[in-house]
Amino acid sequence: MTEVGIVTISDRAAAGAYEDHGGPALRAASEGYGWKVIAEAVVPDEIGQIQATVRAFSAQGCGLVLTTGGTGIAVRDVTPEAIRGIMRVEIPGFGETMRMQSLGITPNAILSRSLAAVVDRSLVIALPGKPSGAVECLSFVQGAIDHAVKLALQVPTSC
Repeated sequence: MTEVGIVTISDRAAAGAYEDHGGPALRAASEGYGWKVIAEAVVPDEIGQIQATVRAFSAQGCGLVLTTGGTGIAVRDVTPEAIRGIMRVEIPGFGETMRMQSLGITPNAILSRSLAAVVDRSLVIALPGKPSGAVECLSFVQGAIDHAVKLALQVPTSC
């Protein structure tokens, strides 16, 4: 069974000024796919905190880490930079597929910087902050996730 960590990246939600809706939406979607959510966090749009949380979830055994938020082009959107700073390898097909499929829903999909990468022993997927967009994008790549998680788990811990 795929074990999942969910990280909501939002300055407002981390400060308690906004109720997190993305994390619960991803939890419901993950459980619908038969995955087990074992860790959840809400962190601000800060590279160091994003990286520390992703790595902590990987160390806890999350084969899949889903992030929601911070993938746009606003000044505080730093999720792709945070993940690229700690990844072993990026998997471009995930981001490409999510953007291509999303274009049928909104022309703003071309602004998304969603991506997937292997960090330590986890597949990390950076999803949009809008709950419906996060769930939709996850559905577009869901078919490849279990295999990618199995491959990520084979990476030696020294990477």
